[in-house]
Amino acid sequence: MIVAGFGFRTSVTRSSLADAYAKARGRAHGSASVFATAADKATTPAFQRLASDEQATVTPVAAGDLIAQPTITQSEPAKTARGTGSVAEAAALAAAGPQARLLAPRAVSDDGKATCALAEGSKP
Repeated sequence: MIVAGFGFRTSVTRSSLADAYAKARGRAHGSASVFATAADKATTPAFQRLASDEQATVTPVAAGDLIAQPTITQSEPAKTARGTGSVAEAAALAAAGPQARLLAPRAVSDDGKATCALAEGSKP
């Protein structure tokens, strides 16, 4: 199973999320059946629209599960706001399960409002 993890600003658009996802897919050479993000952002309309358009299941990730994930990227703003180096990488890893691995570091949308990383795991 491949999971796309997303981190994004409150002002994110569907276009920003789609851009980050397309870049992540290009780096990882795959697509995801599950979209994951921080639990408090999982109902964001732009995120929900993209998930629906891509026929992906949405998985909210609890704050503690984000913090517990080792990430390749070490973004100071993400560390300050969420306690993790990358929300996208952490969300993908957490939702993909305990033996998950990142397929590539996070990708950033052109406008800087969204990030996306893909992880592969065996969590059903």
